[in-house]
Amino acid sequence: MLQVAALEEGDRAALQAFKSKISHDPQGVLNSWNDSRHFCEWEGITCGRWHKRVIAIDLMSKALSGSLSPHIGNLSCLREINFMNNTIQAGNSFGGNIPDSLGQLKELEALGISGNNLSGIIPPSIYNLSFLAIFSVSRNQIHGSLPQSLGLAFPNLKLFQIGQNFFSGSIPISLSNASKLEYIEIAYNSFFGKLSVNFGGMRNLSYLNLVFSNLGSGESDEMRFMDSLANCSKLRVLGLGGNQFGGALPHSIANLSSQLEILDLGYNQFHGSIPSRIGNLVNLYSLEMEENQFTSTIPKEMGKLLNLQGLDFSGNHFSGEIPSTLGNLSLLFQIFFNNNNLSGVIPSSLGNLKQLAFLEVSKNELSGTIPEDIFNISYLSNSLDLGQNHFVGSIPPRIGNLKALRSFVVSNNDLSGEIPSELGLCSSLEEIYLAGNFFHGSIPSFFRTLRGIRKADLSRNNLSGQIPLFLQALSLEYLNLSFNDFEGKLPTKGIFANASAISVIGCSRLCGGIPELQLPKCTENKSSRQKISQKLKIIFLTLSAFSGLVIVSFFIFYWHKRRRGPSRQPSIPMMRKAHPKMSYQSLFKATDGFSSTRLIGVGSFGSVYKGVLDEDGTIVAIKVINLQCQGASKSFMVECKALKNIRHRNLVRVITSCSSIDFQGNDFKAIVYEYMPNGNLEKWLHPDAALQRDEEIKIPKLTLLQRISIAIDVASALEYLHHHCQEPILHCDLKPSNILLDKNFSAHIGDFGLARFHEAVSNPTSSSSVGVRGTIGYTAPEYGLGSEVSTNGDVYSYGILLLEMRQKQSDLKSKLVLPWMMIESDVIKSCKFDKGQ
Repeated sequence: MLQVAALEEGDRAALQAFKSKISHDPQGVLNSWNDSRHFCEWEGITCGRWHKRVIAIDLMSKALSGSLSPHIGNLSCLREINFMNNTIQAGNSFGGNIPDSLGQLKELEALGISGNNLSGIIPPSIYNLSFLAIFSVSRNQIHGSLPQSLGLAFPNLKLFQIGQNFFSGSIPISLSNASKLEYIEIAYNSFFGKLSVNFGGMRNLSYLNLVFSNLGSGESDEMRFMDSLANCSKLRVLGLGGNQFGGALPHSIANLSSQLEILDLGYNQFHGSIPSRIGNLVNLYSLEMEENQFTSTIPKEMGKLLNLQGLDFSGNHFSGEIPSTLGNLSLLFQIFFNNNNLSGVIPSSLGNLKQLAFLEVSKNELSGTIPEDIFNISYLSNSLDLGQNHFVGSIPPRIGNLKALRSFVVSNNDLSGEIPSELGLCSSLEEIYLAGNFFHGSIPSFFRTLRGIRKADLSRNNLSGQIPLFLQALSLEYLNLSFNDFEGKLPTKGIFANASAISVIGCSRLCGGIPELQLPKCTENKSSRQKISQKLKIIFLTLSAFSGLVIVSFFIFYWHKRRRGPSRQPSIPMMRKAHPKMSYQSLFKATDGFSSTRLIGVGSFGSVYKGVLDEDGTIVAIKVINLQCQGASKSFMVECKALKNIRHRNLVRVITSCSSIDFQGNDFKAIVYEYMPNGNLEKWLHPDAALQRDEEIKIPKLTLLQRISIAIDVASALEYLHHHCQEPILHCDLKPSNILLDKNFSAHIGDFGLARFHEAVSNPTSSSSVGVRGTIGYTAPEYGLGSEVSTNGDVYSYGILLLEMRQKQSDLKSKLVLPWMMIESDVIKSCKFDKGQ
């Protein structure tokens, strides 16, 4: 008994020594580590069932900082160490080296120290832990090489995760002996040389990620390891991108597991053709072969991959025609064929791809007219890039069908005619590139309706006439009008006031403009008619501001009484994966590992982080779904479905969504939005007085005109959701915190996690027991009584919002709305009870 007591006391002392090395514990996790309770009851500690010895320490994502005490090695019964960061909350930040004493833990089965700031090498003693099944040290600053006996040292290994470190040397051949491996992730390291591992004995291997690890020798047989992967019948993910692999693809690629879902071979040095039997990989949904040296044609057998959603063959030397069989891939979401040597016409069968959001075929040798069939793809919401080919004819008027399109590129072709007015129907356009063609006529008036346009290049055409003044009012960041036949006075406001953002080189008949453009002065004076026109504009603006007050006052009445138009516009999709492509890795990097310093908001189903995309420095908002919360996954699917069908300048712009797995193999879901620098409306209506006193932060009040503008923006978005979608969408949670403000204080509705499609709600076979949807105080009272959701509910919420903006009272909803809801609820329930008697 004395010996047992001594061993238990040794465990307590080791834990206290561990605690002494913790310098920061913001969540108070270790507060329970005191003498008032047995150490087996301390948070994060698990003891054995038959003895009071520590067998597990689980402090994952507790925001701890400090170093790892070598006294951990005294916990001789320890089987599990988990200090990993789950990337949803602020993670741990252990620094320094990994203690050599961990090698004393002969019973250890799981070592999880990913996502910290650990450095140095892996102590050699660690490789003596023969019971180890989980070895996770990714996302640290560890360097050194792996021992050649690795696979022999860890015969029970199931998970081997060392990605995002500074490991070097070669991958040990002995890894072939670790036949129990299910998950291998060594991405983003500095290995070199030939990969000689035989994976054939790893029957349960499902995940193999070697991307950007500098592997490859240039030897002709270096892809022989692919033959052994054919025995891994459970393989779902194979990532070989970003290495130095070369040569022809082995035919054994067609023998890989039929369960394979992701195949990434991009950014290597492969050449030759793609084996035609690749059509055997019937469950593949992502195929990436970009930036290689493939030649020959794209095999028509690609049309057998019916589950394929992402296809990237860009940056190769493919020739021949685009296979018409691609039209069979009804789930295809993106096609990237740009920068190849493809010829012929775009097959009309691509018009069958109703889910397609990206079609990029620029920098090829394609010819003929632009097929009208592709303009039937109403989901084509992100990018249509046909630039640098040999297309002729005009832009088909059916371009107007693509109402959700953001980027339209036809630069450097042989197109002619006038710029079609139907482009004005593409109300979501942000970028339009028409340069290097033979377009003639004037700049169309529809440009004034493109309120979200940011970049426009009309250079090197035969356009003429004057530069319209309405271009000044657009939110343009770049405008190129060079080498056309424009004439007259160049405007000086808006985009025209920025010499670095405007180009009019080669337009010799222009005059005026800002001095930096060095255009000749205009000789004509303002006519009296122009002066009168200017005065009328001032009067008109004054009257408009006054009229705005009246409009807001009667807006709710107008919404209830207006008649719905006879036709509806097609539904408008959202993109799931933006270009450049974003993975879990890129989102992790954009947020500094989902750091708490980047956290800008926490909701019911997840957290929102401010991120900076690595590729172009774009600032974004990243909503990470907490899948452990009940209903979170459903909320994610609802929001994706809603955003997939909408596109409007007053709705929060979605950049991409990500449904993947994190570095631990856990499901990961996130939505990436455009960042709104002015936050939500709640902050401006009800600033925290205590925060202002403590930090002397003065949040200015919204002006009357700003409030009116915000009200109109929200109304415009609701009108679109209710009346201009193929399936009317009900937001169901309209409130100030879900209205975001951009840098110009334009309002954008966000958070569609509770949204409903009106068609589904009104279906007589659907359930009407919806419960209370939304936020109490903004939700229509009848929802609390089991009534079906409807557009009237959103209008009610909008009315409360208007009252709140007018009254400037944070407790308006509690003073006016909640008591009324409770009274009405009691009265109606009473009536129903009496009727039942």
